[in-house]
Amino acid sequence: MDIRIPTMIAVGENSGSAGIYGLNSSVFFTFLTSSVIVFFLSQILCKKERGNKSSLHNNYKLNLCNFNILEDFPNICRMEIHIYSLSILIDKKVKIGGERMNWEPKNFKLEATTIWNFPERGNWATHNGEYRGNWSPYVPRNIISRYSQKDDIVLDQFMGSGTTLIETKLLQRKGIGVEINPETIKIAKKSLNFDKNRDYEPRIYNGDARNLYFIPNNSIDLICTHPPYSNIIKYSQGIKGDLSNCDVDEFIYEMGAVVRECFRVLKEDKYCAILMGDTRKSKHIVPLGFNVMEKYLETGFLLKEIIIKEQHNCNTTNFWYEKSVRYNFLLIAHEYLFVFRKPKF
Repeated sequence: MDIRIPTMIAVGENSGSAGIYGLNSSVFFTFLTSSVIVFFLSQILCKKERGNKSSLHNNYKLNLCNFNILEDFPNICRMEIHIYSLSILIDKKVKIGGERMNWEPKNFKLEATTIWNFPERGNWATHNGEYRGNWSPYVPRNIISRYSQKDDIVLDQFMGSGTTLIETKLLQRKGIGVEINPETIKIAKKSLNFDKNRDYEPRIYNGDARNLYFIPNNSIDLICTHPPYSNIIKYSQGIKGDLSNCDVDEFIYEMGAVVRECFRVLKEDKYCAILMGDTRKSKHIVPLGFNVMEKYLETGFLLKEIIIKEQHNCNTTNFWYEKSVRYNFLLIAHEYLFVFRKPKF
């Protein structure tokens, strides 16, 4: 929070001397009044934040005066006091689980290979792993940082708990989120309610990724999304159009409509990144990732990258390890991050 009170005080010629350089009582009074106002304002703000159960790290930065002494004539002393800005910088550090919030990952570097590995999923800002199946925020941060610029429009049409949109807000992009489940939207809005880059609050729609009628043609700079992997995790019951309730064949068919909408709304020569995993049926692999990739290629996208992302922190790993040994199959420990480009026409 940055509060600025710009002021100029000009002391005229031959002003009465209450201090050095002809500083008179009126100047002292104005200076003192400004200081008192700022002091009480800061106390109000701090009290308000404590009421919100937030922990504040207060850093008061006061750029008070710049003195210019102009001696135009021998017996005339003129002083101009320019109080350029009196600002209180309050760096809010909201506590989560007893630890202060960080707005970005420590020592972050863009990934430079086609194998991505994030043993620590990332917990800066409001990111957390409570929503089952949400992706590590390192993935959208890498994609958004590499394939978009500040103020670009970034779409996630499978918004879920809002991981991508947290990153668009932090990275100063104009995020658009689409989610078919109203209850999930509530979770996302709660995660997005933090006091950072308020000018980049995303737009959120309760809608269907297969029909983005509210988004104009060729208007999106980047698509960064993480659909469900068929019905491996069912995110709702009874919501029409929720692809997490579709079996594999139906899911691949419906993804065709999703891909066509991606192609329609994305600008030419811009990128679409989608994370997709495989599944298993009757002890045999089902290449869900490659089947979805084919839908993108059939629609006209060009394949820019195939990135292998290693999976971590699976809560059922020990249970499935015993099953894999007993029934002779390997645990799926990777996902595909496909990056497509819409060609110029």
